[in-house]
Amino acid sequence: MASTRDAAIGEILVQPDDLHHRVRELGREISADYEGRQPLLVCVLKGAVFFLADLMRELTVPCEVDFMAVASYGSATQSSGVVRILKDLDASIEGRDVIIVEDIVDSGLTLQYLLRNLRARGPASLAVCALLTKPERRRVDLSPRYVGFEIPDRFAIGYGLDHSERYRNLPYVAALKTEEQDGA
Repeated sequence: MASTRDAAIGEILVQPDDLHHRVRELGREISADYEGRQPLLVCVLKGAVFFLADLMRELTVPCEVDFMAVASYGSATQSSGVVRILKDLDASIEGRDVIIVEDIVDSGLTLQYLLRNLRARGPASLAVCALLTKPERRRVDLSPRYVGFEIPDRFAIGYGLDHSERYRNLPYVAALKTEEQDGA
């Protein structure tokens, strides 16, 4: 695990206990909403893997999982606005109840692209479950059906979220410190 003494780890935005509690609540909400159905959870790699694993353990309805990998950030802290599919789904979603499991909705551009792409494949229903959202950064009009936490406009790391592939293994969500915040 990354050391909490790492100079790049700033303010903790969501504590481990709060993550656990909210994921349990989301599991109950989804289970109630999908009673009698078998949703397909589409995990957006890599950031949503931790969230997906914990969320699936809280579901009381049968479910399946598939994965997509998309790129819109690279190593930068701002979305490029250009979305590329790096890994597509393995199975058809036609006629299925699909829930996109996303780590964070920032500008909304990536999610807007995914929703448009997946709707074109004919699912019976399509919903979004996002661990984190930054409403003040939104550049498109969309609202995930299930949201874990609203966070301020800070670059988030931990609990699956990274900066240049680091910090995913933090058990909490923190803000990435920038040089400006350090007074440099």
